[in-house]
Amino acid sequence: MSSNTQNAPNENNYWKRNLIVLWFSTFVTGIGFSMITPFMPLYINTLGNFTKSQLVIWNGIAFSATFLVMAIISPVWGKIADRRGRKLMLIRAALGMSIVIFLQSFVTAPWQLVVLRLLQGVFSGFVSNATTLIASTAPKSESGRALGTLNTGVISGTLLGPLVGGVIAQYFGYRIPFMITGSLLFIAFILIVIFIREDFHPVPKGKEESTKEIFSHLKNSNTVLALFVTTMIIQISNNSINPIISLYVSQLMDGSDKVTLIAGVVAALPGIANIIAAPRFGALGDRIGTEKILISGLIFAILVYIPQAFVNNIWQLAILRFLVGISDACLIPPVQTLLTKNTDDQYTGRIFGYNQSFQAVGNVCGPLLGSYVSSALSYSAVFLTTSGLAFINFFWVFTHLHRKKAKK
Repeated sequence: MSSNTQNAPNENNYWKRNLIVLWFSTFVTGIGFSMITPFMPLYINTLGNFTKSQLVIWNGIAFSATFLVMAIISPVWGKIADRRGRKLMLIRAALGMSIVIFLQSFVTAPWQLVVLRLLQGVFSGFVSNATTLIASTAPKSESGRALGTLNTGVISGTLLGPLVGGVIAQYFGYRIPFMITGSLLFIAFILIVIFIREDFHPVPKGKEESTKEIFSHLKNSNTVLALFVTTMIIQISNNSINPIISLYVSQLMDGSDKVTLIAGVVAALPGIANIIAAPRFGALGDRIGTEKILISGLIFAILVYIPQAFVNNIWQLAILRFLVGISDACLIPPVQTLLTKNTDDQYTGRIFGYNQSFQAVGNVCGPLLGSYVSSALSYSAVFLTTSGLAFINFFWVFTHLHRKKAKK
């Protein structure tokens, strides 16, 4: 039975409710994964007496630990999701993350924080399973808008997390943000148990196909692989800015005492733009073609990153960062929509699990690239490098989509 046939009778009964609950849940998840970014070194510094180099090393290990584990374990959770259902995986991830993040407020040594950050990666897979559940329950004709809306949750949470975490930490201490995020994730866990519905037909154990077999059955396996790489490059581009954005703001403001607040606002602007734009571009993609939205978003990203290297004041940077949010709205949601359209329903869990692994690799490599370029060259060079990555991604996507059309 086709997905459209399955969804048509019940679509108004539960898929939109699923979307609302999972939007809130992915928003909280995004905050949980990013809120520590502004003050992680400061938090670690309260856990002992460290030299500058030791602090940098502990900070790098703690930051990367979660995403390294995510890259390894996401396909495993995707395989289990195809066997047991996405709702169960959502329950597992929400409850696990709520406990682990809450416990991070009680650490007394940096190694304890690293262990909990590793466990946070183990309980990953929430976003990929939320995406898969929406992709499999929403009507195909609405998939672009639905996935675009869902994506605003995690991206907005990720981009707003540093601002939320920084403000709370400044006024209430470093440990409180962990408690608040853990509590919100526990609320998400309860909402998922009560309200999420999934008509799931599991793949029987023993009849599961290997990764090679899955890709051999896909009509456009090369396109799916190309989209994985596209996801990774997008994440590298977005995250390469993270290590230097507050320092760049400080440079533009000549060390003003409002740098922390303004840096938080500037970091949050892409998230605000994404909330506004992503559902609209998703709906537009459903009408004119998702490929066109993705290509346009990559071109826009190339153009919007370049001038950020040459701004003279904070307002110019703020406007351009807002435009970055609009370009982001044309990138990840269309990739997810194209993955959905090029994947049979029984494989979506595995495919989105692999995609999250590529996303996690991008989350690890992006900050490392930004740190290296800024230290070797300058802050401005990071934006030019990011624009170059967007160009490479544009060429990569355009080439593969053109090949796909040529085969038809």
